[in-house]
Amino acid sequence: MAVDGCILTPLSKVDENYHRPTELKAFDESKAGVKGLVDAGITEIPRIFYQPPEDYHSDNVTGETPYKIPVINLEHVDRNSLKRKFTIDRIREASEKLGFFQLINHGIPAAVLEEMKEAVKRFNEQFTEVKKQYYTRNTTKPLIYNSNFDLYSAAATNWRDTIGYISAPVPPNPQDLPEIIRDNLVDYSKRVMEIGNFLFELLSEALGLSSNYLKDIGCCEGLAIGCHYYPPCPQPHLTLGASEHSDNVFITVLYQDHIGGLQIRHQKKWVDVPPVDGALVVNIGELMQLITNDRFISVAHRVLAKQEGPRISVASFFSTLYLPNSKLYGPIKELLSEENSAKYRETTIRDFHLQYRADGLGTSSLQHLKL
Repeated sequence: MAVDGCILTPLSKVDENYHRPTELKAFDESKAGVKGLVDAGITEIPRIFYQPPEDYHSDNVTGETPYKIPVINLEHVDRNSLKRKFTIDRIREASEKLGFFQLINHGIPAAVLEEMKEAVKRFNEQFTEVKKQYYTRNTTKPLIYNSNFDLYSAAATNWRDTIGYISAPVPPNPQDLPEIIRDNLVDYSKRVMEIGNFLFELLSEALGLSSNYLKDIGCCEGLAIGCHYYPPCPQPHLTLGASEHSDNVFITVLYQDHIGGLQIRHQKKWVDVPPVDGALVVNIGELMQLITNDRFISVAHRVLAKQEGPRISVASFFSTLYLPNSKLYGPIKELLSEENSAKYRETTIRDFHLQYRADGLGTSSLQHLKL
């Protein structure tokens, strides 16, 4: 099959014709992303997207579970001490046992979430020739549009395209962003930063620390927005929207649309994170697991490919990622004791992130830091 003049081979072709590096290069150089394949009218997905069978339907990780992702109501939490204590207790329990929870009444109006989703859709559904000017793997660009940040290091390619935008600590000039999504990115990132600041207060208190502790050590200095576009997939049983992974950040705050497909791994089962109208999904990242010495857990999650779509999600990652930062992060000393000694050595956020990018989605950077 051809996408913008590049040939991509479906699995049905003879195996000896398949050379993954060549096909990855062809896909990348098309600058059309997964959306380009759909626009080309494919009925079979290229082999680069095939996941190992155990990754999407292994018997030991499927089935019904009694677990539900907690939905936490933030209404009046900042004005009612009893409500605040109750909410902190629920956040603590979710962070220790599941690593995921959902927030309602978080302060971002439903209309703003809908407008953000529509902006992501508009950007991705422009003519390919218009989008191509933003397609890059250069992480210093004001806006990074591509398919699979780990395209050349991952074992399988995911069925999604992404817009990346780093809004903190130093936001780019808004005029350098494409007009079609500019105002939405700038406004949304400010609103999410407010939620992040409040969440770090609640997480600090959930750890028995002063409310400003996590903010004071820099947990909300950095914010990156990843806008994911998952086109309808003709063979969703053969691939994934996002393969199993955990996030290499302090926390992620995610808006997902109504289509669903997000799952977390809990006790060798896949548990759905069902869309809740107007809710934001919060998950603990590996940096938070590191500094809490495994008290708060970062769990593996994935996104199923779907025939419906496009599915759209907006992930807000609290971390300075690859930006220069000499500060060392290790287990918080106030949480350690003779019975609970440090399990990890210290690292910088930059080194942690570069390790994650080198290993690719689906790996844990924590394994490199275990004492």
